[in-house]
Amino acid sequence: MIDDFYNEQEQWERVKRWLRENGPWLVAGVIIGLGALAGWRWWEARVERRYVEASAAYQQILRTLERGDRTAALKAVDDLRAEYAASAYADQSDLLAARVHVDAGEFGPASERLTRVMQNSDDPQLQLVARVRLARVQIAQNNADAALKTLQGAEPGGFAERFDEVRGDALYAKGDRTGALAAWRKAETEGAGTDGKPATVDLEGLRLKIWDLESDDVKLPAVAAPAAPAKP
Repeated sequence: MIDDFYNEQEQWERVKRWLRENGPWLVAGVIIGLGALAGWRWWEARVERRYVEASAAYQQILRTLERGDRTAALKAVDDLRAEYAASAYADQSDLLAARVHVDAGEFGPASERLTRVMQNSDDPQLQLVARVRLARVQIAQNNADAALKTLQGAEPGGFAERFDEVRGDALYAKGDRTGALAAWRKAETEGAGTDGKPATVDLEGLRLKIWDLESDDVKLPAVAAPAAPAKP
């Protein structure tokens, strides 16, 4: 029993000695851990708050456009990007503003906004949306070559039919009817796939373009073959 007591006493002395040597480090570790946890929670709360604020700003832009106040809406878009540049709402508001510019025939500002989203967005899907819309704007600017180059700049992913339709539009603008028809037919096949994925193109409008082009080709006058020489 006495030996056991001394063993326990020795063990307790060792524990106290270890605590004296390492206690400050333990306390510091706990403080640092609690501080890191508090800091992380503060950061999460800040990110969530700014997300809610950016969402509210975007909704306000939509309401402003519904009222027809185009000037105020475009200013609000720029304000949103300045305040919440890291938010996806900054990219979405630029896409929205680009459409407003296109509706007004302002292709230059639309191109600038779409290029910014295409090059800088953290969302690959938004990058693709901006890329295909930029190609459409470039076609409207009578720059079909730039549109084709834009479309070649990335893999289309789930937007393959959109890319092919716009590629067909660009080729048609260049006078390449055969290339346009091939691209549109490819887009139609991709858009009408059987994998259950919804089409990302207007299939009826696409088929109308194909039908119009095919009908024009049928209407072209055939070149008459030279007459066979008369038999002597």
